[in-house]
Amino acid sequence: MKNLIHAIVVSMAFCTSAFSQITNTAKDSIYIDHVEDQSEPDKVLHAEPLYVDLIRDLGARKGEKEWNIGLGLTDNLKFDSYEALIEYEWAPINRLGLEVELPFTFYSPMNGTLKDSVPSHQLNSLKLATQWSFYVNEDRATSMALGYINEFELSSFNNFGNPLVKGNVYNPFFVIAKRWGNNFHSLIYTGPMINQHFNHNSVDISYDINTNIHYMISGTRNFIGVEFNKSVYNNLLEMTIRPQMRLSISSNLLVGIVAGVPVNRSNERLSAFLRLIWEPKHN
Repeated sequence: MKNLIHAIVVSMAFCTSAFSQITNTAKDSIYIDHVEDQSEPDKVLHAEPLYVDLIRDLGARKGEKEWNIGLGLTDNLKFDSYEALIEYEWAPINRLGLEVELPFTFYSPMNGTLKDSVPSHQLNSLKLATQWSFYVNEDRATSMALGYINEFELSSFNNFGNPLVKGNVYNPFFVIAKRWGNNFHSLIYTGPMINQHFNHNSVDISYDINTNIHYMISGTRNFIGVEFNKSVYNNLLEMTIRPQMRLSISSNLLVGIVAGVPVNRSNERLSAFLRLIWEPKHN
């Protein structure tokens, strides 16, 4: 009798576990099908990083659009910097994304630092960007894109208009993303940053390599993951690790929470970043 009861309990546990797995698999399949197969052209579901985000979804479809509001805080040893951004991105045609962004930075002295030694508040730049998804393969769950960001650097509020534009940043980039199974996502975002300074007619060049790994919760848009933001300048590598999570508040509203842990940045300590994402309905 005991053996029979034991066998029944084990069988029930096995069935419950199998049912749970089937349920999660079914949820994933339904959600992936909703993203990829309900409209044309083909599109692969990828987890998009929250700090260095994409111009638009890879494989963007005509009519997609999105508003972003970002708020961040960084400890820079002698002062805190507060960042804020307003961003609008849209797809005027299939596979092409466009973006306009206004990033602000505000500064607050700390540890007795004199206010005069802290940078002035500023609207950092006017950023215009485009991204073209030239490869989308649903069978291989892989997408690739080329993009370009042009950033008109503006003077700080103390010197605003004198000059208005103090420099320009040219940033071509390449993106490759792959989903592994239903839940795991990887993405590489890389390209040079060419910074031209108008006041002394000089150019600085750095190279960014951002690698990302995410796990998307079954049947949802929620994920947890990490960005590894790496920059090479003057043969020196700097990296910040950014663990993150994204939560779906409603069908078209998401919130992303990001922490920043610098690995070898001498003038920067911990940071935090919050991104609100609103996707207006489209046909």
